[in-house]
Amino acid sequence: MTLAESDRERVVGELGRDPTRAEAALFENLWSEHCAYRSSLPLLSAFDSESEDVVIGPGDDAAVVDVGDGLYATFGVESHNHPSYVDPFDGAATGVGGIVRDTLSMGAYPVALADCLYFGDFEREHSRYLLEGVVEGISHYGNAIGVPTVTGSTAFHQGYEGNPLVNVACVGLLSPDRLVTAEAQRPGNRLVLVGNATGRDGLGGASFASEDLAEDAETEDRPAVQVGDPYAEKRLIEANEELVDAGLVVSARDLGAAGLGGASCELVAKGHLGCDITLDDVHQREPGMNETEILLAESQERMVYEVAPGNVEAVEAIAEKYDLGCSDIGEITSDGRYVCEFEGDVVVDAPAEFLADGAPLNDLPKGEPETPETDYDLPSLAEAFESVVASPNAASKRWVYRQYDHEVGARTAVRPGEDGAVIALHEAVEGSAAPEVTGVPGIALAAGANPNWTACEPYAGAYATAVENATNLAAVGATPVAAVDCLNGGNPEKPDVYGGFAAVVDGLADGCRDLSVPVVGGNVSLYNDSNAGPIPPTPTLAVLGTTEDLDAPGSALAGDGTLLLVGGHDELLGGSELLAEFGGSDSFPALPADAADIVETLVDVAGDEATTAVHDVSDGGLAVTLAEGLTGDAGADVSVPSLAALFSEAPGRAVVETTNPDAVKSAFDGVADVVELGESDSSGTLTLDVDGDAVDYDYEDVAAFRETIAAAMD
Repeated sequence: MTLAESDRERVVGELGRDPTRAEAALFENLWSEHCAYRSSLPLLSAFDSESEDVVIGPGDDAAVVDVGDGLYATFGVESHNHPSYVDPFDGAATGVGGIVRDTLSMGAYPVALADCLYFGDFEREHSRYLLEGVVEGISHYGNAIGVPTVTGSTAFHQGYEGNPLVNVACVGLLSPDRLVTAEAQRPGNRLVLVGNATGRDGLGGASFASEDLAEDAETEDRPAVQVGDPYAEKRLIEANEELVDAGLVVSARDLGAAGLGGASCELVAKGHLGCDITLDDVHQREPGMNETEILLAESQERMVYEVAPGNVEAVEAIAEKYDLGCSDIGEITSDGRYVCEFEGDVVVDAPAEFLADGAPLNDLPKGEPETPETDYDLPSLAEAFESVVASPNAASKRWVYRQYDHEVGARTAVRPGEDGAVIALHEAVEGSAAPEVTGVPGIALAAGANPNWTACEPYAGAYATAVENATNLAAVGATPVAAVDCLNGGNPEKPDVYGGFAAVVDGLADGCRDLSVPVVGGNVSLYNDSNAGPIPPTPTLAVLGTTEDLDAPGSALAGDGTLLLVGGHDELLGGSELLAEFGGSDSFPALPADAADIVETLVDVAGDEATTAVHDVSDGGLAVTLAEGLTGDAGADVSVPSLAALFSEAPGRAVVETTNPDAVKSAFDGVADVVELGESDSSGTLTLDVDGDAVDYDYEDVAAFRETIAAAMD
């Protein structure tokens, strides 16, 4: 990839001369789709990003939200899609490393990760190869740095055949006095680079992420993939903590896309300042590196700090303590110019804000997504139930999350496998010495998206994604307070692709707005195309909530209560796993008219002492919700009016097991329909009656259906 001719003309017009080799490469990367959001930025104004809880919204390395009890939470999400196709282990691992460093740059300590993974057809060997490598990379890196991976999603769809998605979110905690931003503050301060030495790995990563994957990407694009060192990252986490504690950090930025050039230029541009950098002073691990390589290499585990001149030696001492490299590379200036010298020559001299923010935006044509027709044939009840419950999308993801250390840090109160994870704000889980908690004791996290939904109807599917994640939090007794999104799409230059992407943005924005959940940050990843075609528009959403109770009821049935379906039945099957398994098409189910009230009421119901289980209805519909609640000691006898009702994936619904059904019905009166499904019992058997057609499945049968992924991967 080279600097486009129209961009070159714009650069020449601003500089009054041809750019140097280093300048051309820097503009190419900073003005790439990956960094500049040239095609997506015009759409992002659809999102609301403010509330009384939002401290810092979009535009920094991570958002900051007030979660109560004198604590802030940082919240961010990143994609590492192309690298994870070329090298699944390192691509996914460095995705974790990058989002953790975004957390560090705000002065926070990382406490939780969520991974949302999307692969091609599970039956294909290459999809399973990518799954294995990606999960191994995430577990290797996350486990080594001591940050628990507590929730996420894993989906399979043929649209990801040549382009998987790896989206990773991170939550950090800090007290307000520790807050740092990525905005340079003061001329005369020094720029100090801390972390691993700079090599040639990851060169051109930003531009590589801004173009379609070619057939030979796994070999030809390998140099654009970074190589991670989680043990260096762990030392960097602890060094960053000490630097912030000592008050040595004025501002900070993670070195991610476009490497040192991207981080340092964006840091000073955000503060309307400039800088003079001596590239020769950057600590390097490879001999003979030129100025462009030093500027743009995306070597991992590196941070750039703004430091007062008198504190540079103290920073160097802490870096040495943690066996990290440290270089005083330049000075912040007041003239607004980004200047780099190498071997005595000025190799970059351009306005910092023009470099960071001067890319022209694209005005692209948008096609109109089609509304699917109703056209399908239903199988028998037994065939439908067994196929859907055993499908990779609905099957247990235990094989994935059991590879992650989700308990490190002594904060994880509700673990993977439930609708959402719950993290103690203080070390308040069983076995820890918990300090007295006077405010909100926990935060909750849910994340994911369903490609079948957005492939069916982009707007409705994205809206449903917002509702689904909020419902997941409500099911564990948490109130949503903020969200971050990772908007993944194909080549925006194709009108049908861009139209679908635009519809996804609008649907997600409207859904979050109706839920009163501000979208405080995010990431956009376009050009996710390959020889297999574009991916489905995929609006990964991660939602953060707060909870006053660390003991959520969970999804497993207790075996002694009434089962209620909050939200009632729906018979539209668009986007359902049933149609994905058996073929056909249908309109997407109706969106709830008052999702915010449903979520708020479900939070209250989940916390009621009469509630013994809560589980949302999503992938696979009511059938999978019931199957997942079954245990060896708890079963249920359930009646459903139709096969379509059993498998519809209408959003904003949940199954509640309660010993006081009248109270639940009363709570939802005027908010949502509540339908009695039947009773739970101690039989360990699920009896389903669908319009007079009945089947029985015991726990062992259902458990075997749900082990599709483990059976193929172990």
